Amino acid sequence: MNKIAHYLQNHLRGEVMDSKDARIYFSNDNSILTLTPTIVAYPKNENDVRKAARFSWQLAERGRLLPITSRGSGTDQTGAAIGSGLVLVFPAHMNQLVELDAKTGFVTVEPGINYGKLQQSLKTHGLFLPAYPASLEYSTIGGAIGNNAGGEKSVKYGDTRESVKSLRVVLANGEVIETKPLNKRELKNKLGLTTFEGEIYRAMDTLMEENRELIKNTQLAVSRNGAGYDIKDIVTKKGFDLTPLFVGSQGTLGIITEATMSAINHNESTSLTVGFFDGLGELQEAINELKKLPESPSEIEIVDEQFLNMVNKINPNLLKDVLPDVLPKFILFVEFDNSNERNRRKLMKKASKIFSKYAASNQMENNQDKMENIWKIRNASSVILNHVDGNTRPLPLLEDGIVPVERLADYVDKLYQIFNKNHVEIAIWGHAGEGNLHIQPFLDLAVVGDRQKVFRMMDEYYPMIIEMGGSTSSSYNDGRLRSLYLEKLYGKDAYELMVRVKNIFDPHNILNPGVKVNTNVEDVKNMLRQEYVRGFNNFLPKS
Repeated sequence: MNKIAHYLQNHLRGEVMDSKDARIYFSNDNSILTLTPTIVAYPKNENDVRKAARFSWQLAERGRLLPITSRGSGTDQTGAAIGSGLVLVFPAHMNQLVELDAKTGFVTVEPGINYGKLQQSLKTHGLFLPAYPASLEYSTIGGAIGNNAGGEKSVKYGDTRESVKSLRVVLANGEVIETKPLNKRELKNKLGLTTFEGEIYRAMDTLMEENRELIKNTQLAVSRNGAGYDIKDIVTKKGFDLTPLFVGSQGTLGIITEATMSAINHNESTSLTVGFFDGLGELQEAINELKKLPESPSEIEIVDEQFLNMVNKINPNLLKDVLPDVLPKFILFVEFDNSNERNRRKLMKKASKIFSKYAASNQMENNQDKMENIWKIRNASSVILNHVDGNTRPLPLLEDGIVPVERLADYVDKLYQIFNKNHVEIAIWGHAGEGNLHIQPFLDLAVVGDRQKVFRMMDEYYPMIIEMGGSTSSSYNDGRLRSLYLEKLYGKDAYELMVRVKNIFDPHNILNPGVKVNTNVEDVKNMLRQEYVRGFNNFLPKS
């Protein structure tokens, strides 16, 4: 064990490792990048995190850098869960449900708790967190907060930021702070502190005051935006709150050790209507009208014909009795979860009328078993994601773009053009009600030509998203891959403002450097894997 690892093991209650196997394992997350850490640690509690941060800060003051990367289950697709220094892995010990108030819906958790298990616990009380990601059975709450995750129900309920009410955060120097909405008197007290926390509040208060118009311009015309730092929501009519800034910051501003979130009532009874479309124009008109309904559907999901063909090719029997004989160009799934059955049926009828105007055919379902059968179509994305054809497999490199909903048809059309031009096979699925699509092109990273295509297609795809008034990230965040396009997305002045925010919270660049801001394209290219295997974190100490 090297000297630093030995020192940390003597001072932390959790396990510390620098073995080759551990370091190689944590050199990958679920992205196409790889970066080998120096040390891996499983913090036992917040005090371990505080000690690790303080030690790294003291090293930095002496000119030695030991970066810290916070990690959950490694499902991140952007390279944000890998780092060259110390990786803190939270699921081993800091995985508790600390407190649950079933009456108010407030739940306090540690970052390493599994999202799926937490969701199960909440549902026994008639509650749930609606902004769950597709990876909830594998991922952690800390990862969801770090990425400001969203999912299929975000069209109605918003993203993770909507649910997070307060946080406990270890700052870069090891100080522990609590974030929550502050009134003027409470903010004044923070501004008067002689600690690092006080420095941060003074610097952020000045930054917000001097850049009001610039900050206002970081608001994009999309339903969800995970790109950059959420500076615009710090100052509200009710006061000053750093919580929204930490949500979605991917461990670059502080290390979250506890979160209090607001769960909402969960209704098991839902209704589903499905439309089969022959053209993009009709699809767009239907979505435009669905968005005008008096109450939003809980889901508006889409798959395309290439998705259906790919699933049928991989597993011919999976959707055998579900799909029509002639495959449509697109299928749109619209679900309602209104707890009032009468109102839910009214909404269903309105949606069905919309489909009757624009879809080639449609069907309505209230029977749970039949609905589950139909949802098999949309859920078949897992079949595609886990398919391997020789060394070619779907890669998460152009994921999570989002455009204004009214431009979804243009978005899909331009996607087809990009991939046809590059002779790459794709399938499209995603959250049509938000203009957010998932696309994972099939490539072989061992082939030089395909490795070159990675960055060539990124340079075509993300500028196209930006040109359409969209965002490069909806709910999977920036990491290392998409942060390359942040300056183009926001403009030079707004991007430099975000760099200033990073410097205020992390002046020694300790916390996840190269993620979110100050990302070097050549560094990212050098991190590109030679091969890609999809997998999640199970390298945990025995308890």
